[in-house]
Amino acid sequence: MIPGGGQPNMQQLLQQAQKMQQDLARAQEELANTEVDGQAGGGLVKATVTGAGVLRGLVIDPKAVDPEDTETLADLIVAAVAAANENAQSLQQQKLGPLAQGLGGGGIPGLPF
Repeated sequence: MIPGGGQPNMQQLLQQAQKMQQDLARAQEELANTEVDGQAGGGLVKATVTGAGVLRGLVIDPKAVDPEDTETLADLIVAAVAAANENAQSLQQQKLGPLAQGLGGGGIPGLPF
């Protein structure tokens, strides 16, 4: 017979939850400190964002600057930032995906989620 009527050991569950929380915090910190790039226009505009999606840098090749056509430059900037953010989201999935699955996918035995 299992002590406690088959209920999981609450202390053990608490320890597992705390470890998962620490792992998640560590992964989020790592994301905040990791930079990824995106580019547009064949590299004429390059954006750098953190893994958390914070824009850290923008490099514009002088060839992309045409005073008569600022709309194209704006489009290139938006595209480069979007590409960098897509790369950041991919990085987030790599770092946080397994942790999120552990929290929501029955990673802690005995809990209903």
